Amino acid sequence: MTTKSRATGNIAKGTPFSSRYAAAETLVRLQQSKLPLKPLFDSVTLEYQVTGAERGLAMNLVYGVLRRREYLNHLLSLLARKPFQQLEPFIHATLLVGLYQLFCLDRIPESAAVNEAVNAVKKARPGSHLHGFVNGVLRSATRQKEQLPGPQDRYPDGRPFLNHPGWLTKRWVKQYGRQEMERICAVNSLEPQLVLRVNTGTVSKEHYLKQLNQLGINATSGSYAPDSVVLRDFQGAVTALPGYQEGYFQVQDEAAQLATLLLAPFKESGSYLDCCAGLGGKTGHICQLTKNTTEVVAVEPEKHRQNLFHENMARLFPDKNVALYPMPLEQFARDSESKFSGVLIDAPCSGTGVIGRHPDIRWNRKKSDFKRYQQTQSKLIELASQLVAEDGILVYATCSLEPEENRQVVDHFLLEHPEFVLCDCRDTLPEPAAKFIEDKCFCPRPSSSIDGFFAARMQRKN
Repeated sequence: MTTKSRATGNIAKGTPFSSRYAAAETLVRLQQSKLPLKPLFDSVTLEYQVTGAERGLAMNLVYGVLRRREYLNHLLSLLARKPFQQLEPFIHATLLVGLYQLFCLDRIPESAAVNEAVNAVKKARPGSHLHGFVNGVLRSATRQKEQLPGPQDRYPDGRPFLNHPGWLTKRWVKQYGRQEMERICAVNSLEPQLVLRVNTGTVSKEHYLKQLNQLGINATSGSYAPDSVVLRDFQGAVTALPGYQEGYFQVQDEAAQLATLLLAPFKESGSYLDCCAGLGGKTGHICQLTKNTTEVVAVEPEKHRQNLFHENMARLFPDKNVALYPMPLEQFARDSESKFSGVLIDAPCSGTGVIGRHPDIRWNRKKSDFKRYQQTQSKLIELASQLVAEDGILVYATCSLEPEENRQVVDHFLLEHPEFVLCDCRDTLPEPAAKFIEDKCFCPRPSSSIDGFFAARMQRKN
């Protein structure tokens, strides 16, 4: 369910909705509802029939504003007499969208950025004079551009623009120190690279890389995961990449690819369970690694994700029968009589390791969320452990940086379950990934080449 901003109640008829309008409206609804960004954006663009290139630009603007919000608000405080906190939400959002184009993008003419912002306000507020205010602020920004700070500059007192809430940056200073906190924030403000996992059961990585480069797509082998391919500066739709329909690849960051490798060694007569399957990224990787010789089972309770899971499996592994159980893990654990050689639980989490890909996370999370997630994660790892066969492997993973969701969950579980022992992830990961091992666990922090992640590998002993 989405909420509508006040902008939607007074719409001028006739002219079509623009990408700038959709971007501002999405930002308003996000602020009001705290809903996840992607489905909210999909809802807004569908409602206002923003498609094709306009939809792509709208997404770029929304994600860009969220990544640079502190910096853009600082610019606005220098340009407008009225504090930005007192501006009507749609006007505030429209100004941020305009400033982002003027100061962070180099392919959009200044006149287009200003005029489209004015037109968006005219459409949302017919008869008002607010478009004049927006026009004045953005025109002033174009005149003063050389004197105003750039996105990589700092405040006058030397502080960097962190573009994250203060409570979160203070937390990371305690965990990692100030220099590392600033590095993480800087990385999260950049557009992340697109990473694919090549489905090597269908096409070799070398052949697919050659195919991409022959088409002028800048693609290179990943740095850590053996089947990874990195597409640099790719701006098109993933579905338009060669081999999409043929199942040549799946979008998946190298951290997530490495997490699945922790289930190794894969047994020819074994069976494997993905407890929180989602869209099927790790389930597909398990199928790829087991070469269709073992039983692969997945659990996913959410209907929309189930549909996408089936679509991905049909595209990637049309000859593989992957059993998807559409139910909560609690129900599956209660009803199942099977034990599995490997069980992977990529638990729901705060997502602080993937803020670069999901910039709304930084503004939607609260301090209390980590303990709330921990309760769910502790319950899920307990359920998952019941499904591990003797000598089997249990992998617990999150895309969080927070100890409450990671090592604390694992340590508490091991204390309660002496039949499980913590294994060194170094033994099953490629050598380039060894630098991400801390106290036996796999825990890279966000960088330009890998997402923030956590994974622990445990084995059940008799």
